[in-house]
Order: sequence, then structure tokens, then C-alpha cells
Amino acid sequence: MEKIQHSNIRVNGINMHVAQISNSGPPILFLHGFPELWYTWRHQMLHLSAAGYRTIAPDLRGYGGTDAPTSAAEYTVFHIVGDLVCLLDALGLDQVFLVAHDWGASIAWNFCLLRPDRIKALVNMSVVFSPRNPVRKPIESMRKMFGNDYYICRFQPPGEAEEEFARVDTTLVIKKFLTSRNPGLLCVPKEVGFGGNPNAKITLPSWLSEEDIDYFANTFKRTGFTGGLNYYRAMDLNWELTAAWTGEQIKVPVKFMVGDLDLTYNTPGVKDYIHKGGFKKHVPFLQELVIMEGVAHFINQEKPQEVSEHIHDFIKKF
Repeated sequence: MEKIQHSNIRVNGINMHVAQISNSGPPILFLHGFPELWYTWRHQMLHLSAAGYRTIAPDLRGYGGTDAPTSAAEYTVFHIVGDLVCLLDALGLDQVFLVAHDWGASIAWNFCLLRPDRIKALVNMSVVFSPRNPVRKPIESMRKMFGNDYYICRFQPPGEAEEEFARVDTTLVIKKFLTSRNPGLLCVPKEVGFGGNPNAKITLPSWLSEEDIDYFANTFKRTGFTGGLNYYRAMDLNWELTAAWTGEQIKVPVKFMVGDLDLTYNTPGVKDYIHKGGFKKHVPFLQELVIMEGVAHFINQEKPQEVSEHIHDFIKKF
């Protein structure tokens, strides 16, 4: 870990914390999800830098050492992709390989829609590309399909989820998220709350250490969760702002990876979309599809060696 260098770079009107291992080789930009940080990519950064690549992992807007505007209106895909384009400019990079997971994956799809000229190839994990529904906003669709207790619907009211998280220790919140292996719909009734039982005892899997948990937990204790939750709260606004891209395809080479126990893979309709031609229709340059057996949502941490090798096997073709 001592190989990883940290800096703060001014991008798009905010200060961004960036972790890097600076080699002269081809650059890879890693985008994390919720509730994560640059740290989620620690294994891949070390593996791929040893293979001769320059590895770059920022804390995205709202996370960790990067500035966190308070308004959800400042977390649109235009803001986030804008941050990343400015980061590439600041680093003097014309193109990068893009590797992303969870919310980072959603941002990566939009990055490829908005600025495909900056992406050499994409390795995306967990979250498939969802074409824009021209007639209904995403939160309305989720309420209709999954109910008001669906976690993304529950994340919408400002401050509500934060209050529930605050009822238990942040360390426990992080453990619950990272160790969850329930592939079913994540629905959280208000009477249960996102914190759940404050006295719960969670045994860490072999791929997560107490040191890892402490890094995430100590950071979120300092920053809170609002920055990350604002990505969910900007979903309907994104829908309005991206109307001009309705029907657009992803036009960069893509490898997609997901665990068969991932709640995203088991969301109703997603398996059929992936395996019956819908995904390929919207992502025509999808070259490789990997379904990892017995693996849950946090795939890049649960299977670090395998994921690193999958990334390398794909990007070394270009």
C-alpha cells in the first residue's frame, strides 16, 4: 500500500482526492460505488501497476477526501462525468481504460455515452447499462415495480436514511453492506430501518480485514453518507437532463462482470436482459460477459485476484 501516492487535484470547481500508482504505462481509471472509496480498488491497483499500467482511483464527488456539495442537484451525471474529464485533463491523459463497479458502473456507462472519445475500453461490474425509459422517471418505475420500501426509493427523502444509519455505529453499517450476500430485492421497511439491530455481531469473510473495515468506517464517520446518497437522489434529475441521449448505444469495447449472488443480477428482469439479447443490443461492442459463481455484490474485493486477471486479460488486447 505504500506504493500508492495520494494527491488533491482541483477539478470542475471541487477538490478531488486521487490515489495513484504512477507508472509510464497505459492509464486505468477506477470508479468506486456506494458505500465505498478509492480503497475498494487497492488490490487491482497493485496488481495492474505491477503489470505495467498507471492506476488512478479517485474518491468520487461526495466521498472521502473529495469535496461534497450538499445539494443533490450537484450530483448529476454531467457533474460527475465532468469531474472525471477534468481529472484526465489535469493529469494530461487523452484516453484511459475505464474500470468501474456499482454506482461507478452507472457513471462509467454515462461517461461512455457522453465522451466515448476519452475511453479506450471499459470493464464494468455489477450494474448493467439501462437504456432511458422515454415515458417514465426511474424512481416512479421502481416504486411501481418494487414498492416504497425498495432501498433506492427509501433513499430519496433528504436526511431520512442518514438518520437511520446514525442510530448504529458506522462500523456496523459498513460491515452490513460489505458482507451482505442476500441476492433478493433490498427492501427496508421504516420500522426496521437501515441501521437494523445495533447489537448485531457480524463475522468478516476471509477477504475483508478489520483494517479494511476501519478504513471505510473511519472515513464515513468523518464525512457521513449524504454525498453518496445524493447520487440516488439525482436519478430523476438525470433522467430529465439526458433526454437527448434516449436510444443511444454504448460505442466502446466492453467486458461486463457480475457475481451470480449479486442483488443487481437477481433484480427481476436483469438476467433475461443480459442473456436474451437486450444488453447486447444496447451495448453492441460487448465482447466478454463473465458471471462469477458464488460471488456477491462487492466482486472486486471478494475475488481480487480473479477480477484483476480478468481486467488485464481484456485491456491488454488494446
